Amino acid sequence: MNSTEQAFFTSNTLPASRYAFFLAGCGMGAWAPLVPFAKERAQIGEAELGLLLLGLGTGAMCMMPFVARLANRVGCRSTVYLVSAFTAIGLVGLATATSYWMLLAFLLLFGAAIATADVNMNLQGSLVERHHGKQMMSGFHGLFSVGNIFSAGTISLLLWLGLNPVQSIVILALGLGAALLSFGRHMLPFAELEGAPAKKKPTKLVLLLGALCFIAFLVEGSMLDWSAVYLTSNRDMEPNIAGIGYAAFSVTMAVGRLSGDWIVSKLGSRAVLLAGSVLAMGGMALAVGIDHWIVSVLGFVLVGLGISNLVPIFCSKAGHQTVMPVAQALAIINAIGYLGILMGPAAIGFIAHATSLSFSLLFTSALLILVLCSAKFASYK
Repeated sequence: MNSTEQAFFTSNTLPASRYAFFLAGCGMGAWAPLVPFAKERAQIGEAELGLLLLGLGTGAMCMMPFVARLANRVGCRSTVYLVSAFTAIGLVGLATATSYWMLLAFLLLFGAAIATADVNMNLQGSLVERHHGKQMMSGFHGLFSVGNIFSAGTISLLLWLGLNPVQSIVILALGLGAALLSFGRHMLPFAELEGAPAKKKPTKLVLLLGALCFIAFLVEGSMLDWSAVYLTSNRDMEPNIAGIGYAAFSVTMAVGRLSGDWIVSKLGSRAVLLAGSVLAMGGMALAVGIDHWIVSVLGFVLVGLGISNLVPIFCSKAGHQTVMPVAQALAIINAIGYLGILMGPAAIGFIAHATSLSFSLLFTSALLILVLCSAKFASYK
């Protein structure tokens, strides 16, 4: 790191980086409360909605090959400004679209913006982490989870107070935008340090990290899409309270990540990968093995704690490798990981149809054995 780059790391750079993660989480979380309104305006059924929601992942996947190039050209700071504007445009469009094809177009835009924000926040976090010389990525990802919960809760509250979806999104966007004007100027104006490697072909390590992210996202997606279904169909819970399973999972994910930096510094990243994978697999076995909804929710809690720090460790490992540009490495890892979000719900459904939902969830968590086997290569000192 040369003296010019060093000068951009000030006491305000760390809070600005934290806000980048919080802001990206807010963008993702704001969409969830809008889904029922979008479905009603477009007058579409559940099957059409399921296909439509693939647009978000498709937009993300289409954008991934260009994120590293964009970040390297304009820097982390300008990328945050650009992606925040397009995220807001996408959300307003999703809050007003009245047809299937309009919703699809805005979901593609929204997905592309979210993917860019995801890679950019990890890139900024990786640069700051290397500058400080200590584990920070888990805490950064914890703030992403907090942002997710904050925006979903804020939009839900505004809707409950009688505001319409557009008004709710505009109020949230204005508040977050005002904070961005304060924090944004302290973000890094570059995306790679001088002298970064020029190799562009994905290395075996980067592909491995991508595959491990795929597994972690697949387990996370199984909780998002299937935990409530499991509690209603297998544990006879009422549909209006079955969301408690994912809520408990989400809260413990956030808690695990917010405390993850301290845990990793004490135990080491390899131990956290090993213990987290075992804990998540044990939690899923508990959730499906004992026929009581309280035990199942407790199992989902353990799954959340177990996988909470896996992706942050994989991102940190990508930031520590010196064979290929970090921006490109993170883009490749996120692209492969997003396949877990994109393909996961359908894959779990197909396996459940052929066997049972219990077996499908167990099979998904059993893939974490691959994390156990790869912990030596995916960890760092």
